Amino acid sequence: MISNAIEKVLPDKKQELNNDAVLQTKGLTIGYSHTVAVNNISISIPERRITAIIGPSGCGKSTLLRSFNRMNDFIPEVNLKGQVMYRGIDIYEKNVDPVEVRRKIGMVFQKPNPFPKSIFENVSWGPLINGFRKDIHERVEQSLRRAALWDEVKDRLNNSALTLSGGQQQRLCIARALAMEPEVILMDEPCSALDPVSTAHIEDLMFELKQNYTIVIVTHNMQQASRVSKFTAFFDAGNLVEFGETKNIFTLPQHKRTEDYVTGRFG
Repeated sequence: MISNAIEKVLPDKKQELNNDAVLQTKGLTIGYSHTVAVNNISISIPERRITAIIGPSGCGKSTLLRSFNRMNDFIPEVNLKGQVMYRGIDIYEKNVDPVEVRRKIGMVFQKPNPFPKSIFENVSWGPLINGFRKDIHERVEQSLRRAALWDEVKDRLNNSALTLSGGQQQRLCIARALAMEPEVILMDEPCSALDPVSTAHIEDLMFELKQNYTIVIVTHNMQQASRVSKFTAFFDAGNLVEFGETKNIFTLPQHKRTEDYVTGRFG
């Protein structure tokens, strides 16, 4: 069983992974009732990079992703051991406010989930309920621009968000997350429900966002992982098999199981 990715990367890469880590897990195990979904994982997520998490269905990818901003708290019977560190702070300590964690670490889900409100209200809602007192119109425009959506919706901000196309809705959800000014953006299969053109828009957007944000993406799409990410973690049956630079994971994997997965022999 392999549970510590950092020990598996090449020595000259290990320092790079650790020095600028914004998120780290230490001996993280997550279970649902009596089922272990994530098994004793230690991993470091580099800042302002795109890290992809890949692996077959049911391997623990999304469970790990949700642990980074405590979204698993909403799942009954979940239990967690180990640590999840954000800039050196264990986010599961009793004195840590999970709402504040989610302000710093935003999330975009598999299917676009805009509120049944106007485009403007979708973006402004989060900052306003959290006490934002500055120019909300400026914040909405800024967020929509960062999500590469402003030019498409600037003349219909009062229209329902549900009138947007699927790809536009997903970019709106990204804008909604950006409006909270997070440092990390988690993406759980953000393109799985989108057509190829919309997928290309989201991938282009990720390249833009990585200049200012740390992005962690769960994906089943091997081509997408190889295109967008700097680092890749391969999971299988709750275990972290291999973690390193994406180019090495896909061309020079250190484990036969990784090679079999990225070449399509299973999964």
